[in-house]
Amino acid sequence: MAPIAIDDTTPDGTLAFFDEQDKLQEVYVHSLATGKKVVLFGVPRAFTPTCSMQHVPGFIEKSEELKAKGVEDLLLISVNDPFVMKAWKKSYAETKNVKFLGDGPAKYTHALGLELDLPFRERTRGSFKEVVVANIESGGEFTVSSADDILATL
Repeated sequence: MAPIAIDDTTPDGTLAFFDEQDKLQEVYVHSLATGKKVVLFGVPRAFTPTCSMQHVPGFIEKSEELKAKGVEDLLLISVNDPFVMKAWKKSYAETKNVKFLGDGPAKYTHALGLELDLPFRERTRGSFKEVVVANIESGGEFTVSSADDILATL
């Protein structure tokens, strides 16, 4: 399956997360994105070094700049269950408007065509409904999908 590309319609699928009341929720991707400008960014796994120390903090730090460019939500997905994503979110002092969403069975990652056959890794990149920017990394790299890369594209 070819990975999602610019001008593609983002497929729908379900992701899981814990809401502000600590209730487990399952949500359709389109319900999070329809009618909004959102950034979907993905990481290989929660708690991986580059993702935990650079990728996610970059989006947290740049969230106000992204908001100023019209981005309403930052949606982080990882091929982890929602319990791991909840623990990962708690590891940050501030998460601003980054939503930590779990794709435990990797079904949504597969629908995006962004699975990688790497030990302990799955990678997703893109934005929603109609893909405007598709900064897809190669083989677990972190070279084109940072918050600064997205800001430069908007």
